[in-house]
Amino acid sequence: MNIRPPGATPLNGTASAMARPGRIAALLIGMRYLRSVVFLCRSLIALLAGGLMFLAFPTFNVWVAAPLSTAALALVLTGTGPRRGLVLGLIAGSSFFLPSLHWSGIYVGPVPWVALSLLEALFLGLAGALYGWLSRAGAVRPVAFALVWVVVEGLRSRTPYGGFPWLKLAFSQADSPFGRLVAIGGTPFVAFIVALTGALVGRCVQHVLLAHRGTAVGRHTARTRAVVALGAVAGLSVSGYAVALPLDGPTARLLGVQGNVPQPGLDFNAERRAVLDNHVEATLRAQRDVASGRTPRPDLVVWPENASDIDPLRNADARSLIDGTVAALGVPLIVGGLLEEPEDRLSNVSLLFEPGRGNTARYVKQHPVPFAEYIPNRDFWRTFSKQVDLVRRDIVAGDTTGIFTTAAAGGSQIRAGLAICFEVAYDALMRDAVEQGANVLVVQTNNATFGFTAESAQQLAISRIRAMEFGRAVVHISTVGQSALIKPDGTATQTTALFTQQVIQGDLPLREQLTLAARLGDLPEWSAVLTLAALVAWSSRPLSRQRRAIELETRLSRARPGENNAQHARASGRFRTSHE
Repeated sequence: MNIRPPGATPLNGTASAMARPGRIAALLIGMRYLRSVVFLCRSLIALLAGGLMFLAFPTFNVWVAAPLSTAALALVLTGTGPRRGLVLGLIAGSSFFLPSLHWSGIYVGPVPWVALSLLEALFLGLAGALYGWLSRAGAVRPVAFALVWVVVEGLRSRTPYGGFPWLKLAFSQADSPFGRLVAIGGTPFVAFIVALTGALVGRCVQHVLLAHRGTAVGRHTARTRAVVALGAVAGLSVSGYAVALPLDGPTARLLGVQGNVPQPGLDFNAERRAVLDNHVEATLRAQRDVASGRTPRPDLVVWPENASDIDPLRNADARSLIDGTVAALGVPLIVGGLLEEPEDRLSNVSLLFEPGRGNTARYVKQHPVPFAEYIPNRDFWRTFSKQVDLVRRDIVAGDTTGIFTTAAAGGSQIRAGLAICFEVAYDALMRDAVEQGANVLVVQTNNATFGFTAESAQQLAISRIRAMEFGRAVVHISTVGQSALIKPDGTATQTTALFTQQVIQGDLPLREQLTLAARLGDLPEWSAVLTLAALVAWSSRPLSRQRRAIELETRLSRARPGENNAQHARASGRFRTSHE
């Protein structure tokens, strides 16, 4: 009989039993601390990923930063699950959109800028939540990541209030091999390839890390997969060079007038007559060069958006100035202006004036900018800010595609497809013009309200992508810059400086052939939606008994790394037995 005196040391088994709760509590605290440290590290990487994406866009134009950013995001989101994925996506989105959209608050204060940026960041948060869930097993899934990116980017391009596709991933790739792929499948295809490339880099990094642990066979497999992923990255990175971007076609001479404004800011049109006079003066100066033989005669002259904010169809003085300019030119003139119609509202328009005929055609902007050109749900938003009433009269939306048809001196027909300002960022609007016969694109814009910021350069990059996407030359003309003539291969020529008065002119090809992107339309984007839906459905299926057992073993090994592996085997064996 074993009798233990009072105060004696407990037997080993009893001591172990008494100490075990303390060890478990310490282990749980340590695990919570470790998870917090890991999430903090992930948050910092997400912050860095958003900053890298910012560098990919003008005015930095470091296009390689885009795939590097998506690589970091794919790595940091993998295995997080939906909740942590949402938070990490928001962090990355905020560090990307806040600096990239800083121009939106340059004259109206921080509230619109921060609100717009955080709204856009929410979409990246949604992408993080969805991909975090899809990759919850812990392995980088490149195709899933790329599909999520394309689908969420398409969603933010459509909602709310018609969406805001500015800063789509493809718009950062005007100078890269990836950008040329836009002629194959449009901006969604470019986004897919860039995101896929980045995620493959992340997969490669993951395999490299795995190659330093595990069995010899496991290390060899990880190294092999890393090499395969790296090869895929190399192939995708140069794939754009295989895409031809033709420049052929009959040519027409086009001239764009950047008339400038008296001062930058929201009050640029306070001196509307001065803005109109600037464009008349610069145009007549260009015509004198033509008359003297210093420059060739243009076939078509283009003024930018808001060149005549005095309604030229109702104001006799403005109409006289424009008619006199057209008579002096002897060629058609496209004027960007505002019309005092319909009643109590305005129309943002492009007007075609022809010699001896006056105004012969008009295009009404189809996608006015919410909270800038009109206030949706005005009464509701007024409860948050009285500044909504700074937009006193809403601009109405047009409902027809803009095509102006004129003749060129060489016998060719110019069919100019029109886009006003932010419309250039909307895939469907630009594609509609090409599908309806446009052989050259005209983008009229006014960047006076954004000062000396990156907004104008970002918009010019979008026009360059559109040129490659549809195989069309683009006349990108702004009131204050940047303006440029863009070839069908995306090359911008005669790029102007901000807030200067300049004229750009040159011979541009009039191309009829449709690119594959134009023929496919939105099929690539909807294909991504359907594929992602199928992937989500597949990932949502009930786990098999064997997979549940494997996952249980994995959880046990992670939660109790110091215990004997035999205990894990017994636990998983009991699990299997109970389900057989």
